[in-house]
Amino acid sequence: MTEQTQQTQQTQTLTPGGAPAPESGKVALITGASRGIGYGVAEALVARGDRVCITGRNEDALKAAVERLGSDRVIGVPGKAHDEAHQAVAVDRVMEEFGRIDFLVNNAGTNPVFGPIADLDLNVARKVFENNVISALGFAQRTWKAWQKENGGAIVNVASLAGISASPFIGAYGMSKAAMVNLTLQLAHEFAPGVRVNAIAPAVVKTKFAEALYEGREAEAAAAYPLARLGVPEDIGGAAAFLTSDQSAWITGQTLVIDGGIFLNAGVG
Repeated sequence: MTEQTQQTQQTQTLTPGGAPAPESGKVALITGASRGIGYGVAEALVARGDRVCITGRNEDALKAAVERLGSDRVIGVPGKAHDEAHQAVAVDRVMEEFGRIDFLVNNAGTNPVFGPIADLDLNVARKVFENNVISALGFAQRTWKAWQKENGGAIVNVASLAGISASPFIGAYGMSKAAMVNLTLQLAHEFAPGVRVNAIAPAVVKTKFAEALYEGREAEAAAAYPLARLGVPEDIGGAAAFLTSDQSAWITGQTLVIDGGIFLNAGVG
């Protein structure tokens, strides 16, 4: 274990004053959270005192993520997000372990193809929608029935800037994230007033998932952003923490764009 990892484990659930963060009494289920944005969300929620279940398809990576989070408030359930059996196991495990699911963060997603949409293999398109949209709906349905219908809570869907603008060469991904934005609207309307449902639409965030978009040219990629940098998982974690907090109690059905200002360039040129 590196010194940095040890420090992360020691400080993950500490308050600014150095004392362990008191338990919030709330519980979150975060999909696709062994690394990247999902892990950044888990860090933020654990740090404020939530108990958290994270999911991921790679069991070893998931175990390592639970260890890095460094808290007995965290469990991991391995599996593929689009697998209905996995969805059932994950929700059941959270209810057995923690007795409630206040927050659901639908982060799991895939983008297995790069190229013009005119040449898109329709089977690949189906796979993208199954992983990115249908899985989110499945988790939302199960969380609703297990806890939120009777007790309330909040859902955050991780969409993308690609879902609210043209997304050349990642068109299938962009279409799926546009569907995620609309799923957010549908769930927000149907689950009100007890459950708030919002989405986050990030631009490029420095993760393994998005590496192809900036690897070897990060400075060039970052120069396009008015804030002069790419996003990091902590940026999204902070937004998810806000949208699952009492500070956002009158916000539902919204998509929060987190893009370092790059959308400001849309009307330039």
